[in-house]
Amino acid sequence: MDDKVRPARVLVRRHTVVTRLTHWLNVLAVSLLLMSGLQIFNAHPALYWGAKSTFADPWLSMSKVEVGDTPRGITKVGDLTFDTTGVLGWSGKEGMREQRGFPSWATIPSYRSLTDGRRWHFFFAWLFVINGLVYWLWGLIGGHVRRDLLPTRDQLKPRHILHEIVTHAQLKFPRGEDARRYNVIQKATYLGVVALVLPLMVATGLSMSPGFNATLPWLTELFGGRQSARTIHFLCAGLIVAFIVVHLALVLVSGVWNNLRSMITGKYAIEVEGDRP
Repeated sequence: MDDKVRPARVLVRRHTVVTRLTHWLNVLAVSLLLMSGLQIFNAHPALYWGAKSTFADPWLSMSKVEVGDTPRGITKVGDLTFDTTGVLGWSGKEGMREQRGFPSWATIPSYRSLTDGRRWHFFFAWLFVINGLVYWLWGLIGGHVRRDLLPTRDQLKPRHILHEIVTHAQLKFPRGEDARRYNVIQKATYLGVVALVLPLMVATGLSMSPGFNATLPWLTELFGGRQSARTIHFLCAGLIVAFIVVHLALVLVSGVWNNLRSMITGKYAIEVEGDRP
């Protein structure tokens, strides 16, 4: 007789209804905010630091440049120059290319329209803010933030943090009871995004609004001027895209269906010790 204990898979509750609903609304809002934001960026595909646009010296720019008789898309980041023909600066299929920062497939609307891009952006910005407030209020009242996002004292020990870094690098994911809750890397990442990057995104966005400037003029000055606020806004968007890419990659390698089920039904499968046969 085989005395080896066989692990059994059981479903445990991982996400509440509010957490799941706000997550999917955030997916919708952030996706459309990013795409409409790129449409707005395309109206002037360059970034600066300070209060005014120093047109001769952007720290980032996407433009069409004539190299001989051939147009090329050139992206500059500081002192670095990249040929991004077909994607950035001079985008589209060969023979149908146009001068624009980001390609049409990455923007909403796909056609060039600053006005429509702003309409999309402002509408989903309000949805994003309201959804975020609901998430935070529910998380604070219901204990989600304290229970699921704040690291415990044991998790903050250097040895534990180093262990989590090594196991993540090896793509070894928590099993059994450890899979019931987020590890310290997940907590730190989620907390950093929802408590720092996303609020900074909202604040810099508001600081670029002429109407809001009249109410709180010091907000723009806090970020070093309108152009600095625009740059920080763009960098925060880049951090969000990087987070999404890593998040999706980890979902794929750690179990697509199990992760999707937890965010759709709230149930997550873990392995626990079973009875002897």
